[in-house]
Amino acid sequence: MQPTVFPTRYWHSIKDNHVQCNLCPRACRLKEGQRGLCFVRANQGQQIVLTTYGRSSGFCVDPIEKKPLNHFYPGSSVLSFGTTGCNLACKFCQNWDISKSQAMEKLLDYASPEAIAKTAHKLDCQSVAYTYNDPVIFHEYAIDVARACREYGIQSVAVTAGYISDEPRVEFFKYMNAANVDLKAFDEKFYYKLTGGHLQPVLDTLRYLRQKTDVWLELTTLLIPGENDSEQELEAMTQWVVENLGPDVPMHFTAFHPAWKMLNKPATPPKTLTKARHIALKNGVHYAYTGNVYDAEGESTYCHHCGQLLIERNWFVLGQWNLTATGQCNQCGTYCAGMFFEQAGTWGAKRLPIRLQDFV
Repeated sequence: MQPTVFPTRYWHSIKDNHVQCNLCPRACRLKEGQRGLCFVRANQGQQIVLTTYGRSSGFCVDPIEKKPLNHFYPGSSVLSFGTTGCNLACKFCQNWDISKSQAMEKLLDYASPEAIAKTAHKLDCQSVAYTYNDPVIFHEYAIDVARACREYGIQSVAVTAGYISDEPRVEFFKYMNAANVDLKAFDEKFYYKLTGGHLQPVLDTLRYLRQKTDVWLELTTLLIPGENDSEQELEAMTQWVVENLGPDVPMHFTAFHPAWKMLNKPATPPKTLTKARHIALKNGVHYAYTGNVYDAEGESTYCHHCGQLLIERNWFVLGQWNLTATGQCNQCGTYCAGMFFEQAGTWGAKRLPIRLQDFV
């Protein structure tokens, strides 16, 4: 077994032999041997180390639309992986068995950055996604994987809640090509009560990504009945997105299913997602989607100028493709924001779990 403890940079010493982690806004203050809330960053030898470097909770080749990213090489395949732990404590977590795991048994495979990049290349994946749990907590490992992927021309995708401090944010996203950020709500009380975090650092990350980088950005909001699905909140959220990020950032509204510590909540009705999509479009968002439910109309991409169907989707399977080779609507010539092939990718809805050892 390879070593999994890796030194980190974002920390400083404080009084009484404690050290403070500076990776995210939690700023955990840890005594010797203590772990942060994320569980994977710990004080060992009076320094903060990452305890899961090179360890994965599993690998799977997915459609890029599952991340979800609808405007980043549609139809392409992405090699997805994660570790364990998370720096938020969402009571509604849909991946709680991974993000809240404190059992090393969840970490099935040792995976060097070079092995991940080589495997993605062998499988003809357009990109590698850092997902399942939040990649900001395995900051150093994710960056090293992204560096290795660049050698093969493979893109890097962060699926994240965006809960990261200023300096590490700059370094992390320097190596990412695309990001789907969970904007979990547009209400500080929701963040504090249901995630254990705060809204403002997430908004700061979104502004940074859109205004200071070339990272392709899409947003996802899991709508939970009675918590973050009011018309008032959706109006405020979508207006903020247009005013601060611009109309071309796609928004995904996805259905909650009872999980983790919110088993008492019902699943989100499809009509709630449709309502949210319509509010977003009304307020000037050019591309709004529904997810986690069957809704061919809500999954598909339309020209924001003439209404032409540009990319038809049905559970991750692409149908009609009405974009030109330069990414324009073939009816009116308006550009569709995003990163596109000349033709649709053909990966479809396949999900292919793999063992990395079989490819290296």
